[in-house]
Amino acid sequence: MELLIFGHGGAKVLVFPTRDGRFHEYEDLRMTQALAHKIEAGQLQLYCVEGLAEETFYCWWRHPADRVRRYLQYEDYLLNEVMPLMASKNGHPCTIAHGLSLGAFLAANMAFRHPHLFHKLSAFSGRYDLTRGIEDFGDLFGGYYDDTIYFNTPTHFLPNLGESRQLHALRSMDIILTIGRDDPFLGNNHHLSHILRQKGVHHQLHEWDGRAHQGSAWRRMAPLYV
Repeated sequence: MELLIFGHGGAKVLVFPTRDGRFHEYEDLRMTQALAHKIEAGQLQLYCVEGLAEETFYCWWRHPADRVRRYLQYEDYLLNEVMPLMASKNGHPCTIAHGLSLGAFLAANMAFRHPHLFHKLSAFSGRYDLTRGIEDFGDLFGGYYDDTIYFNTPTHFLPNLGESRQLHALRSMDIILTIGRDDPFLGNNHHLSHILRQKGVHHQLHEWDGRAHQGSAWRRMAPLYV
């Protein structure tokens, strides 16, 4: 597993790519240039990881249950290899989950499932329910559903989250969601925002003009929200 690290200090940012992106996508999209002043000033240190979409949610030849099991192996890698690496290299107390498109889902799912590990979530242009078809974006599980999918779908498990340490940690997190007004995932973002409000979880939902589901928009968002 390959990753890239940018910066020498500051808040640690776990960066997830889009569906088709690799660990170097964030640099390829010039997102690192958009954040250069914060990186050079020691305010942010980025850890850009693989997304493994082709082995998990978009691995069409696997049964959906196997796709989610592979995702859990990926999550285990993040929790037990990447995040300890981040902690060993940088003692800053703040850790941020950040992603673009499918990467926004990956960041949000990690942060919502393990909120005690993160101080901030910054998710751009995400879909937070992979079981629902929206426009050309189909149900990634083909109608299959089980408990593992439930517990990895934020808009499914969050409504049933009772008073707990997990919910308390969520209420302490800085949560920022962005979405374009013409983006097909706009309604899903509104739904997630509604769930968070019902749970007393403070957050921000920023709507941008147009679809805003591309690098040029994300480069403008990054200095504002990461």
